[in-house]
Amino acid sequence: MSRTVVVSGGGTGIGRAVAAAFVERGDRVVLVGRREPKLRAVAETLGPEATWVAADLSTADGAALVARAVDRVHVIVAGAGGTSAAVPSELDAIAREWRADFDQNVLTAVLLVAALRPKLAEQGRVIGVGSIGAQLGSGYSGSYGAAKAALHAWIFWLAAELGPTGATANLVLPGYVPDTEFFGERMNPQFHQARVDRTLVGRAGTPADVASTVCFLASPEAAFITGQLVGVNGGTVLGR
Repeated sequence: MSRTVVVSGGGTGIGRAVAAAFVERGDRVVLVGRREPKLRAVAETLGPEATWVAADLSTADGAALVARAVDRVHVIVAGAGGTSAAVPSELDAIAREWRADFDQNVLTAVLLVAALRPKLAEQGRVIGVGSIGAQLGSGYSGSYGAAKAALHAWIFWLAAELGPTGATANLVLPGYVPDTEFFGERMNPQFHQARVDRTLVGRAGTPADVASTVCFLASPEAAFITGQLVGVNGGTVLGR
């Protein structure tokens, strides 16, 4: 049976790969993000089973807009996020950086799921996308890793909330995945190699690596997996 899957952050990188993987499995996908041209381009590439909604999920209005666009949802993939990777020194700049990272990494997930929860099918699936930065402590000002760490407590609470309906909630924690917009101007050969060297498998991750894990957690085979942090990091972080 074809399912309806909502994927936030679906216009680029990991979100785009997740959307493509669900379409390949015969599901209908609703791409969500702030940049309409990116979403439209991805939807056109994926074909008639992909639609899109341009919305700022850090706002209640943006989340409500997505909820109005779907009647029933079987899988929610909360993949929106990012950081400016700034290292501010002035107090007002520090406050702006931390609030911005919380908004784009935590509120985007919390508000999307809250808006769609009344439409979530029994035995539905919620999969958040966290980061290895929450486990290692991100560099820069620490705001990105701290924001992603907040998703851990949220997913544990959500799993308990959804459990009585048979629905599950899990958090995927990608490691180093360079084929995204995340690293921007920070990327160079030395930066890349240092992160590859931290893995046990000797390579960087790919969006498809993460997408495969997300699809598994959304499958019937994963019905007894909930409230878990699932690392997809090539062994950079072990067992936690």
